[in-house]
Formats: sequence, structure tokens, C-alpha cells
Amino acid sequence: MDKLGLNQIREEFLKFFESKGHLRLQSFPLVPQGDSSLLIINSGMAPMKPWFSGEAMPPRRRVTTCQKCIRTPDIERVGKTSRHGTFFEMLGNFSFGDYFKREACAWAWEFVTKVMKMPADRLYVTVYLDDDEAYDIWTKEVGVEPGHVSRLGKADNFWEIGAGPCGPCSEIYFDRGEKYSCGKPDCKVGCDCDRYVEFWNLVFTQFNNDGNGNYTPLKQKNIDTGMGLERLACIMQGVDSLFDVDTVMNITRRVSSITGAVYGVSEKTDVSLRVITDHIRSTTMMISDGILPSNEGRGYVLRRLLRRAARHGKLLGVSGPFLYQVCETVIDESRAAYPELEEKRGYISRVIKAEEERFAQTVDTGMRLLAGYIDSLKAKGETVLSGEDCFRLNDTYGFPIDLTEEILAEQGMSADREGFNALMNEQKERARAATAALGDFGWANLDLGLPKELSTSFTGYSSFAEEDATVWAIIAENEPASAISEGGEGAIVLDKTPFYAEMGGQVADTGRIVCGGSVFEVTDVKKTRDNKFLHTGRVAKGSFAVENKVRAEIDSGRRRALMRAHSATHLLQAALRKVLGEHVEQAGSLVMPDVLRFDFTHFSALSPAELAEIERLVNEQILAGLEISVRELPIEEARREGAMALFGEKYGDIVRVVKMGDWSKELCGGTHLDNTAKVGSFKITSEFSVAAGVRRIEAVTGLKALESYNSAAALIAETAEILKTGASELKAKAAQHMSEMRDMRKTIEKLQAKLMRGEADSLLGAAETVGAVKVVAASVGDVSADWLRAAGDYLRDRDESVAAVLAAVSAEEGKITFLAACGKKAVAAGIKAGDLIKGVTKLTGGSGGGKPDSAMGGGKDLSRLGEALASVKELAAAAQAL
Repeated sequence: MDKLGLNQIREEFLKFFESKGHLRLQSFPLVPQGDSSLLIINSGMAPMKPWFSGEAMPPRRRVTTCQKCIRTPDIERVGKTSRHGTFFEMLGNFSFGDYFKREACAWAWEFVTKVMKMPADRLYVTVYLDDDEAYDIWTKEVGVEPGHVSRLGKADNFWEIGAGPCGPCSEIYFDRGEKYSCGKPDCKVGCDCDRYVEFWNLVFTQFNNDGNGNYTPLKQKNIDTGMGLERLACIMQGVDSLFDVDTVMNITRRVSSITGAVYGVSEKTDVSLRVITDHIRSTTMMISDGILPSNEGRGYVLRRLLRRAARHGKLLGVSGPFLYQVCETVIDESRAAYPELEEKRGYISRVIKAEEERFAQTVDTGMRLLAGYIDSLKAKGETVLSGEDCFRLNDTYGFPIDLTEEILAEQGMSADREGFNALMNEQKERARAATAALGDFGWANLDLGLPKELSTSFTGYSSFAEEDATVWAIIAENEPASAISEGGEGAIVLDKTPFYAEMGGQVADTGRIVCGGSVFEVTDVKKTRDNKFLHTGRVAKGSFAVENKVRAEIDSGRRRALMRAHSATHLLQAALRKVLGEHVEQAGSLVMPDVLRFDFTHFSALSPAELAEIERLVNEQILAGLEISVRELPIEEARREGAMALFGEKYGDIVRVVKMGDWSKELCGGTHLDNTAKVGSFKITSEFSVAAGVRRIEAVTGLKALESYNSAAALIAETAEILKTGASELKAKAAQHMSEMRDMRKTIEKLQAKLMRGEADSLLGAAETVGAVKVVAASVGDVSADWLRAAGDYLRDRDESVAAVLAAVSAEEGKITFLAACGKKAVAAGIKAGDLIKGVTKLTGGSGGGKPDSAMGGGKDLSRLGEALASVKELAAAAQAL
């Protein structure tokens, strides 16, 4: 048995199954495509569910992959054991109604014994208790010794999840030897110890479970196998855990070189090293597939992993960002298998560093606060941190609740998760209250009675505005129907259509479907998973029936406006990369008629100069009249030519490449112009942040751009008229007015100060002597808080023995603003401005406070203002008597 590296094992597996007629596919993105049941891809077969279920046709009936996977249910155990990890690679070979048990078993045995050269006497196989077919294949055809084949029950060797396709499975084990045994006399395959390691599971999907325990044979029998690459590498390299595998250990060594911590010296250090090593593998892969840190969904999983790793870095003595350096090693170790890592190297590093810096801004304060909470709990003899405190740590200091729970667990404590969840839900509801809920497009899942392989032909690339078609299916009142009548709302499915269905950020075409005198107004178009176009809308006149011959007509003016905006979006992305750098990637887009919204990765606001240059470059390409060409190419050829692809986007084997001169080349399924000159004009209307590390540009094209210019020109003309000047002198006139206003403001402030001093002197002259101080208590009308502060400062400086309370009254708002000021001698006599404020605000139904020499407060009961001011003398006398 040769000691093979992880990367070599992966390649050997994929090559082997290619030799057996399998199509090698790249790993699917970690973001599930068209599957809302999964947050993140967690198994080799998960991205292929539509192929297994028959909802979609696979590119070939035999497929092999090495799939990136992430699982986080046991995240709190990662690091504490050498078994658990959040990221792993799953090798698999799959058959969709092609070969079955005989080939699956024979090829599995051939791979492990001939290619991996594992000794047959150390290999063991399990089959389902009643699966005599699999038992006979292993023992009589493959040639495995009967003593090395075990029958196990349903819990171990039967795969099913509720109702639906299911079947027995067969697992292959490797005997690691006596030193890994638990030592029990009955230690054998299936024991929980580390001696017998299950590394390959072959699932034979051959039954359908009706949900009541009744199993019927499937017409199409499938093969789904899964073998953990890291687990196989452990066996081949003779190491104890996934953290000792060559590529993973290289990452740990990089962490050690940065932190100075050495693996294997202490268990506490090892825990932190394992956490960082595992989490940086997961986060690097997630970011490469377009996931960004956030507080919800898969973005929250990413943030949680990054912040957990950053915290363990602090435990190892690292004070600043460092994970962004470690990701370089992850990329170096895996880029051959996942070329997107190299393509996104700079971007991945930037995202990680930005998240580390955000966490660093609050982590120390949060840690001190949590330490204080823990000390307080210990002092009270309690062990549960309240939901309110957990929420504060999360909301204010960016502590994921899981991290708080982990730190508490280290102290033998726990969190009030129920209380925390309630507060989080309240916060989410408040945030959602301002946004209307978006309903699901449920019709896409209706059974229309059409064969799965039947798909609507989209002719909208070449047939610009109209197409003769046949009605295949109708939906009326949310159900499949044979006809739909005037006034009815629903959807029509055609055999072919010029209508573009909403996808790739471009909104759908609108228009109408005509049959004789009948008219169906199309307001939206969606595409089902099996490529049937649903034209939704309303019958404005007449009726429609299945098999009707119709004419589909799009709103051609609106389509042209969409094409202008979409082509401009491509020009914009190229300009952004030229001005800001190659790290810029599309993070989302919306293309509407002559309006576009483009989200992109960048870490700071764009300056006016940068925005001006981007706008100039786009318009320069429009004026250049670049030819826009569209070609269909094999995806690998398109990538070799440098065509840009979107993060996490799922592409087929053949892709559309949209090229605009030598300026832009992107993979895109949208509709485009044939020349950039037809965009007309491009104008940026706004730029702002939409998420951490993601900026948004909004812009207009064509007629909307013209409207924007006209609106700006009209505003300038109107402003010039108001200022009684011409447009060309507007800037100078505005500057003149601003200068005059500043001068007038200064003059007014001087006059107000003079008036204030005069009024303050009058008040001081009328002051009453109480003990050693002069008491001033007066209402000064509806003046500002700034006026009160200035008057108080003046009185305090004018006479050190003054103790003054001034009240500003706003009858319109029904409130009183109090200010108290005490000179040095008054304070020395025991009078404090804060106490005076507390006294008068209490009488008027308000509150306030401040320093001994200056304080402010508010009151609500205007009817007691006289009583409050009269009390100042008593308060001053009482304070001196103490």
C-alpha cells in the first residue's frame, strides 16, 4: 500500500471512474442551486437530487465527482477531538438508471485493491441484513472472503429519509490494526473504537417507501456512493486523524509559523490549532463560492466560523488579523482541484481580513463584558447567562451566540438560548415590518401533465419581438386547466417563446399572447426547473385553450431598454475592475428597462473622482461603437479565453459568451444589443454600501439617462433663476451668497451674544442674596439650549458667587428646558448645579443632572414653572446649611 498524498488520491479516483465511462464533473458550488431545503451543500449527492428524482436529466448516466462539503452540527466538538471537522471532500461515483450493484461493488473493490493497493485481508464489507443479492455479489463474484462480509440491520445498512426513494447500502471498512482496538473480546466491524474504519458507502437506491413502511421496487434503480477523501487519506498515509493528512497538516504548520504555537505540545494549544486549521479550510471554500459574512443564513455560518477561528487566534497570542494569511496556504494546497481558488485568491484574502478587522474592533470589549457577566454569575451562584445579555453581546459586539455559549461552557455555564432567540426574532420582525413579504412562485412546482424532457424553446435571442407558438398547458385558479376565460388570471406554457424569463438579474419581458381576437396580457415570465416557461398574466379579452395556435408578442420598446441596461452592466463591470482593481467581482445585479443596479465586491466607498472616471470609461466604450458578439462555447474553452463567470453560478457544458470589442468578455444568458453605441448614454445615479465588503452602483441608460440629464439641467436653470443669475455664473453666485450668509450669521451671533449679556447683567442685578451666594431664578422665554449654555457661562464667569437657574419655555411643544450654573464660590458653599436641576425638574415632571458648576434638564408641566423657580432660593439655602 503506497503512501499517497491527498491530491494524488483524488485524481486517482476520478481517473479510475472516467476509465469506467463516467463523466467527471467539477465540484458543484457550496451554495445549493435551486434547492431551498439546504443551506449549504453537505454531501456528494446533494447537488444531484434533481437527477436522482427525475426532475432533470443528467449530462450523462454515469457521473463521478469530488464534492466540496460543509457540515456544522458538531461545530462545538471541532478542535476538541481529532475526528470532527466542518469541511470535507466527498468522492463519489453515481449511476442514474444505468449500472447497479454488480458494477458498483466490483469497481469499488478494484479501486481499493488494485489502484490504492490496500491488502484484501485488512478490508471488510457490510451488507444489509436481507440483501442476499449484495452478499452473493461480494462473496461469489468479487471474491471477498465470506468471513470478511457482515450482515447489519436497518440502522446501519439501509438508507432512507422518510417517504421516497431508498435502499440498502454496503460499506467498506479498513482494519487499522490491534493498536487502535478497544481491546474488548467482541471487537469487530461496527465497533465504536478506531480499529475498523468505514470509509466507503455504496447506496443501492432500488425501492420507494410510501411513508407507511411499504416498499415497492423503483423502475429506475440508481447508485449513489460516497467516500470521504480525508478519511481515505488517513488510511493511505497511516496517520491518526484528518489533521495529520499532508495537505491539512501544511495548513496547521502555517498557523504555527504565524502564532508560534507548536502542534502536539499541549492539548489546549492543539484544540486552537485544529479549530483554526479546520475553519480556515471551510471559510476559504465558502468565500470562493460567493458566500459573504452576514448575520443570517449561510453568511452567518461563515461569520461564525471566521470569528471562532479569530478567537482561538487570540488564545494563541495573536493580536491582529492573521487568518487572511493562512488562507493563502489553503489555496496553494487545493488550487489544482479547485481552480476558482486561484482566480479569487486576492478577493478571498480581502474578505477574510475585512471580517477579522470588524471583529477586532469589538472583540476585546465584548470579551471584557462577557468576563464581567461570568464573574457576576459566579458571585450570585448562578450558571445561566440571560437572553438579554447574550443578545447585547451579539447585537453590539458581534459575538455569535454560539461563541458566547462555547466560552460559557468552558466555565461550566450555559446561555438562555430561548430568551436570546425571542429577542432576535423581535429584532427581525421589526426589520421586516418595513418590507412587504415576497410570495413564492409556487406554480413552478405544479404537475402540468407534460413530460419532464419537454422544454420550452426560447427564441428571444434571434426572434426579437414575435413568435408563432402552440399552447402546451394552462394554469387557472392555481391549478392545471384545459382553458382560461376572460378576466381569468393564471399562466400559459408555450412550446416556444420570444419572452425572456426572469433570471441572471434581468427582469422578464412583458407583452401579450394573441389568438384571433383573444388577448392574454403577460406581466411576468418564470422558468421551471425543467425549462418550461410560465407566462403569467390575465386574459384581457376572449379565452385560451390547450393546443391553441397563438402569436407571442413582447413589448419591443421595453426589451430594447432592457438590452441597453444589460449591455451597460457588462461595460460597467469592466470599468470597475480597471479603476478599482481585479478584486472586483459581481455580487448581484438587477437589470430593468434603462435602469441597472450592480453589486460588487469592494471595501471602501468610491470617491467622486473614481465614480467620474468609471462613468467616463463606460461612455467612452459606448461612443466607440464596439461590436457585441455572442458565441456558444464549451465552458472550459470559454474560461481559457478569459471569459468572466459569476460566483456560485451553475453553468452547463455549453455557455454563451458575450464579447464587447476588447473591453469585456463574460458568460451571460441575458439579452444584449449588437453594438455598444445603442446604449445611448450611461449615468451613475448613486453609490453606497449594501453589506460588509459589498458596494452598489445604480445607473441609468438610454432615455432614462436623457431624463436624468434634463432633470439636472432644469434644476440648474430653476436655481439660477431663483438666484437671479445665469447658469454659467451659478457657482460663483452660490459661493457669493454662502459668503454673505456666513458674514450675516457672524453678525447675528455677535448681536445675540450682546443681547444675552445685557439680559444676563439685568438678571444678575436683580439677584437675591441667600447666605453667601447670589441666587438668580428666571424664565427667559423661548430661547435655544445654546443660548442658555452661553448665558450660564457668562453668569458664572461674571460673578463667582452666583447660583443661577434659567428656564426656556416652548409653549408650542409644551416643554421646559432648564439650565443651572454655579460659580466657584457658590460650589465651595455647597451648592451644586446638578442638585438644583434635579429639584426644579422634579417639580415640573421631568429629569436632568450634570456637573457641580453646570447642569441641564427638562420639564413637562408648564403650570408649575413659577413654583419651580421660586424653590431655587430654598434649595440654595438648604445646600449651604448642610
